[in-house]
Amino acid sequence: MHRAESSTSLERTYRYLRIGIAGVAVVIFIAVAIASAQVGWLMSVSDYYFTPARDAFVGALIAASLALLALSGRGLERGLLDAAALFAPLIALVPTTLAPGAVPGVEVTCAFRCFPPEYEADAANGVLTYLAVGAVIVAVTLLLVALRQVSFAAVGLSLALAASVLVAVALTWFLARDAFLAQGHFVATIGFFALFAAVAVLAAFPRGRDAPPTVYRVLYTVIAALLVVVLVAYGVLSAVGDDGIPTVLIVESGALVLFSAFWVVQGVEKWDAVDPAVR
Repeated sequence: MHRAESSTSLERTYRYLRIGIAGVAVVIFIAVAIASAQVGWLMSVSDYYFTPARDAFVGALIAASLALLALSGRGLERGLLDAAALFAPLIALVPTTLAPGAVPGVEVTCAFRCFPPEYEADAANGVLTYLAVGAVIVAVTLLLVALRQVSFAAVGLSLALAASVLVAVALTWFLARDAFLAQGHFVATIGFFALFAAVAVLAAFPRGRDAPPTVYRVLYTVIAALLVVVLVAYGVLSAVGDDGIPTVLIVESGALVLFSAFWVVQGVEKWDAVDPAVR
């Protein structure tokens, strides 16, 4: 490793971004632990949106989204990480559905799971802000392409993914709002972690550059495989409900740990790496 005083500003920026993203899980876990002292252990991490942990939960995911955009790299990796950056704010801004009595003080009007009516205004504000900001980012990127400040070849995939996600969110929000509120958080969560499973595979078997040392390749592969297992479990458990055991909480916690582990591993692997394209 380089001595700290010999590192460049760009190296430090990449290091701090990776450390910061790895710390997202830490922020969420601490907020959940503090909130659990007030409301008890809930059935999922997402349920803590409806507790005092909300601000830390939302803030950590929004910060992660910005860091992912900054670290997105090149080629397919860039497209995957940019897409993940699009899903992270949706996880934060669109609350999960709740079962009756799941969170003390929050009422739902169904027998199984549904969206708490009192939070629809919050979701509306978040989704409309998300769409407006997303449209501005796409417009600015297109302007930079037109001014030849950015290569379309470099950002074309990311632009296509961004436009697709924004259009899908807008159509479902305005034309099928009940379905959006019922499934939006679940779909965004699955999409986010599925993309990271793909990113981990790509990190283990990169295209167009040398493969990482064997130990990192093994770690990335294990992270990807475990994320797939966690996602399958999350989908099944979310569909069948719970029997009083916080299984979804455990599965979501596992996904966050794996997400953090990926960035710890990549931070160690690329501690001294600088993107020559940026330089």
